[in-house]
Amino acid sequence: MNNYITDIKTEVKKVIVGQEELIDSILIALITNGHILVEGVPGLAKTTAINAFSKALGVEFKRIQFTPDLLPSDIVGSQIYNQKESNFNVKKGPVFTNLLLADEINRAPAKVQSALLEVMQEKQVTIGDNSFKVGDPFLVMATQNPVEQEGVYKLPEAQLDRFMLKVVVNYNTIEEEFEIVNRVSKIGFQTINQVIDQQAIKILQEKVHQVHVDDEIQRYILKLIFATREPQNYGLEQYSSYIEVGASPRASIDLYNASRAVALIRGKEYVTPLDIATVATNVLQHRIVLSYQATAKNITPKDIVQKILGTIPTP
Repeated sequence: MNNYITDIKTEVKKVIVGQEELIDSILIALITNGHILVEGVPGLAKTTAINAFSKALGVEFKRIQFTPDLLPSDIVGSQIYNQKESNFNVKKGPVFTNLLLADEINRAPAKVQSALLEVMQEKQVTIGDNSFKVGDPFLVMATQNPVEQEGVYKLPEAQLDRFMLKVVVNYNTIEEEFEIVNRVSKIGFQTINQVIDQQAIKILQEKVHQVHVDDEIQRYILKLIFATREPQNYGLEQYSSYIEVGASPRASIDLYNASRAVALIRGKEYVTPLDIATVATNVLQHRIVLSYQATAKNITPKDIVQKILGTIPTP
């Protein structure tokens, strides 16, 4: 299994320098049938990363640029009347693919963002009276620019909850950026080769279910989740007034699956508390709704998750 993972990462790193967390997060989402929300300023290789994965995996990739005038039918497709045959034909939208990049998703209003809800959860799209399955594998990677303040819309909570991970991408180090400039100015980026097929992807997705999770580890995961809902019961009384809404049951499932994926990527057959800590912030930070008091004190969801990790005893 590790050969598959190593081969994928080797190919992707031909065009991506650094950004290990982003690469691992896309891998985690891929092998657990999850989706990923990526936040970062322009130019940090978010689009390049998902495109590189599509080439290494040999699957179809499509990109939707979200804009204020986008319509739901521009994403999922629509019925078009055929005058010659006096009937409606279905024209499928770009969502019918394997890897879908929803670029700058927060530039479109909630009605358009919500067009992705069904396909992200059910892996199908309803157009008229018919439902159509999308590709397998299927992964949505949405990006949002945290800098823009005008012409952007907040993602609905129901939409956020369907993303397994939220990854905040930061600038490269000076050494990494030196390497980027060096590659561009001298030899250019290498060609990415397909290293696995869809059958191998299925094997990875099945293998993650074989990663063992001890009962105590599972209880530890649930304590982390419940601490976001009832902090006063877990020695975090001071944070009770900062959390408006805690993580949902879907977060419990996603943290469980993401932890197993981390263990698999690291070549292990069992989950440890370290594996959980590796992904806990990315699984939970977009699912915690803060109160006004927290915002006023510049407390972030990441701060709360880190405090929970430091307070709940590990098994």
